[in-house]
Amino acid sequence: MGRIETSVSTETAGKTARQFEMDTLVGSILQGGILLSMGLIVAGLGWKWFRTGSLVMDYHIAGMNLFEFVASEIQLAVEGTVRPRLLVNLGIAVLMLTPFIRVAASVVYFMGVLRNWKYTLFTAVVLTVLTYSLFLR
Repeated sequence: MGRIETSVSTETAGKTARQFEMDTLVGSILQGGILLSMGLIVAGLGWKWFRTGSLVMDYHIAGMNLFEFVASEIQLAVEGTVRPRLLVNLGIAVLMLTPFIRVAASVVYFMGVLRNWKYTLFTAVVLTVLTYSLFLR
């Protein structure tokens, strides 16, 4: 009986360690994305307030997917029109990409580390829906 209990407790400890790794990975991705996003948005708003004394930004982004949104801002930056709005928009893009990256990392983790095909399939479906909604529609 002692042997069975030992192997079960070792297996449980391994699962707990892998769960901790997953939680740490997800937490780091979410925290990093949120902090980067907040930093970009605050920097853009601070720059806007410093230049104009106002925080009002008037522009229209309806009808764009995330790819078009980021591409248009990068095109403006390449053309030399770097402005506070670019930082705010990049902050918004990072905020929108954070859950996408989290789900993509989960697919890789479930498939490569845990080899749990059921969770890999479910998470891949979520990633497909996110990809469609962020980039393709």
